[in-house]
Amino acid sequence: MEPFNMAKKLRIIAVALLGLVLLGLGGVTAVQVQKNKQSNTIITSMQNTELELTTSFVFPIAKPLAPFSLTDQHGNSFTNTQLNNKWSLFFIGYTSCPDVCPTTMGKLTAAYPKLLENAELQVVFLSVDPQRDTQAKLLSYMDFFNPEFVAITGEHAQLFPLTRDLGFVYAMIGDGEDYQVDHSASMALISPDGSKVAIIKPKSSSPGKLPQISNKNLIADIQTIIANYK
Repeated sequence: MEPFNMAKKLRIIAVALLGLVLLGLGGVTAVQVQKNKQSNTIITSMQNTELELTTSFVFPIAKPLAPFSLTDQHGNSFTNTQLNNKWSLFFIGYTSCPDVCPTTMGKLTAAYPKLLENAELQVVFLSVDPQRDTQAKLLSYMDFFNPEFVAITGEHAQLFPLTRDLGFVYAMIGDGEDYQVDHSASMALISPDGSKVAIIKPKSSSPGKLPQISNKNLIADIQTIIANYK
């Protein structure tokens, strides 16, 4: 068994602390978002039971994403402009991910045709492993699941602000070339005006089990949110 060295222990502690901080900020954001004068796109009250959602949290007021600039799997620039006039479903991960990413991408591939029935929507895979996820690798990964999906990445200095804005976290775990990336398993639904409307959170059936969401719940929640968006 590989020794549990101090550097690895500190990385794990840092990830845990970061998660706790963001959970605390989530509560603050829920209060502050009601005071946000930059957007008056009210979708619903904080009681998501009104929309009969299974696995999603809808923000009381949609929050515009801050300006960002990344690159997609075709080498094209991907900015806030590419979010206009269509819904976007963001998921973060990396192509070397052994579990959450391929599982989620498979579910999104299966759900995609139904999601397109009610609105124009793009799936955006945000790679947080720019060192290994080259343009060619991202292109191959999208081609395997669905060539219509978009894969984007950039330097960490560009990735951190956007992932934070989306409500996600990630951290590198391990040393050498075989490091892993610990990252959020949630998805973020972005409106056609580039604002964060909802977070879709897969659930684990028991401790240690991989968080998952059924396609039925995923499709139902997204269709309900889009249909009720004001």
